[in-house]
Amino acid sequence: MAEADALHDHLARLAAEVDHVPTDPGCYLWKDASGTVIYVGKAKNLRARMRQYVTLTDDRAKIPLMMQLVESFDYLVVDTEHEALVLERELIGQYRPYFNVDFKDDKSYPFIAITKGDVYPAIKYTREKHKPGTRYFGPYTDSRAARETIDTIRKVIPICIATCAEWKRTRRLIEAHEDESDVINLVCAQHGRPCFDYHVGRGPGACVGAITPQDYADNVRRVERFLSGRRREVVDELSSEMGRAAEELDFERAGRIKRRLEVINGLDDRQQVVFPSRVDIDVVGFFREETIAGACVFVVRDGRTQRSCEFILDKGLDVSEEELVGGFIKRYYDETSDIPSEVNVACELADAELIGAWLTERRGRVCRVHRPQRGEKHRLLETAERNARHALMRYMMRTGYADDRTNQALLQLESALALPAPPLRIECFDISTIHGAFTVASMVVFTNGKPDKSQYRRFKIRSITGEANDFLSMQEVLGRRYAPERMADERFGAHPDLLVVDGGKPQLTAALTQLEGLGLDIPVCGLAKADEEVFVPWDETPVVLPNGSASLYLIKQVRDEAHRFAITFHRELRGKAMTVSVLDEVEGVGPTRKRAIMRHFGSMKKLRAASADEIAAVKGVPRHVAEDVYRTLRAWDAEREAGRADGRAGEHADGHTGERADDRAGSGS
Repeated sequence: MAEADALHDHLARLAAEVDHVPTDPGCYLWKDASGTVIYVGKAKNLRARMRQYVTLTDDRAKIPLMMQLVESFDYLVVDTEHEALVLERELIGQYRPYFNVDFKDDKSYPFIAITKGDVYPAIKYTREKHKPGTRYFGPYTDSRAARETIDTIRKVIPICIATCAEWKRTRRLIEAHEDESDVINLVCAQHGRPCFDYHVGRGPGACVGAITPQDYADNVRRVERFLSGRRREVVDELSSEMGRAAEELDFERAGRIKRRLEVINGLDDRQQVVFPSRVDIDVVGFFREETIAGACVFVVRDGRTQRSCEFILDKGLDVSEEELVGGFIKRYYDETSDIPSEVNVACELADAELIGAWLTERRGRVCRVHRPQRGEKHRLLETAERNARHALMRYMMRTGYADDRTNQALLQLESALALPAPPLRIECFDISTIHGAFTVASMVVFTNGKPDKSQYRRFKIRSITGEANDFLSMQEVLGRRYAPERMADERFGAHPDLLVVDGGKPQLTAALTQLEGLGLDIPVCGLAKADEEVFVPWDETPVVLPNGSASLYLIKQVRDEAHRFAITFHRELRGKAMTVSVLDEVEGVGPTRKRAIMRHFGSMKKLRAASADEIAAVKGVPRHVAEDVYRTLRAWDAEREAGRADGRAGEHADGHTGERADDRAGSGS
């Protein structure tokens, strides 16, 4: 209670300060006690937006935790919301706030750059921060692909490379003869030395004055178009040049150009044609885990997938999808100059028009943010999401992320629940029923933070009939699991370090009562679904694990797995009972014919799909009996469909219902 009062006073103080903030567009910076900027945001109305934080009316899950850390703030006023977006990106890049979406690893990504500030611009592979006078293409997440692209370009279009010693010497020579810029190629011819690339046809010969700055600039423009995905324009120009060379009987030059065209055609043969039209789009897919996410960008130029880039982000399910997508788009396109006419993402962004205007300004032509819902773009988006998932899984395997998170979770649970040691063995129970019928319980076990399916158990509740009673059901299953003979049975595993029951204070009380009656001292907690609050015996106030924390993720995973396992068993029993009862209703179908029918079809699903003639084909089943079975099945299907909605409402646990065939652990007695 004291902590809640302190938080209320803290937010009230901030609210009083926010009341003096202007209502203009701008950016706000929340700071912690040390003065470090922990979050940067933009707003059309600064006061109204910041008030949502201090009154906790912003429904994002991270806000309560963040506002506990905030001690002060700054703000910057601009003229328009568009200027606020540009300023936000600059501030995020400057401060790298913890609560903003950013790349997980703070490494620099490879780019292909052209040194446009030189008389003879060179191409280079680089990870440097962007410099004035240099044009950058990328980022690339595969350094080998970037280097191979440079190698391919130089086979197609002769251009100097920045690592060439003679190109560096030529640049120094040009700087020393700035007053002779109009005859610079003559200067290079007199004082320069030919490089190896010039001899093999990859270098244009700038080092020996074999090309004028004007002709070299044409090559540079072709390289830029090539890297921008406008390869068709390069092909058309080279084809025209080859035709002119042939007309002039310069067959050697025509042959060189032909070989360059063959290189480009070889690239196109290896690339997947995505669209029949020559569109320039980026397709961005995401896959999220609890605190990290993978992003995959498919760069489609001229209707073909030019490259894909993969990134790991430092936010996941702990922020909304809209915030994650919007944050990544701003981060990614702030670094690249390769901006398409359309960016495709999987969710609607509230500020899509604003981001589109920002991208349009940076591109110099129209760019929009779009959410495809069907067609080729939607299918490519799904492919990008699959690639994002694989990128994230590779990162987690490479870095041991899952093991680190598990260790953090166990230590956090030890501290938050006041346990004597980390809970290396966690047992969780869940009840599943429908109007008191087919009541079952599941027991799942997590050992060292991971599911231990060999220890899973299933129980049929015997003491409850006719009405649903989760409390008595929980007491029964705990009494059976923790009975002296079960505790001594090695098949039931070791003494648990933590017992989790699905529910709030009433379910926790039922568990404690049963354990007390058995004379057992086992740490117990209850997890309520509504607010993900953890109830403990020693405090009336529930423990609130931080949203996005490893401990909350683990305990929710345990609870959800218990629920899934219980639902699976419940539906299995209900399905078997219905199968038996529906055939028992048919006159002339006894145990022998019932076994023959089920053996013939193999499952109730196949039997329900069978026609009367197919049922009559079963050995020992007369025609009139087969027709009775068929009519009874149709009546059962109609009744089942009518009661499906009511059945869903009666089920106690909703959510994860996926069933897996490998969940065949032994049942409890």
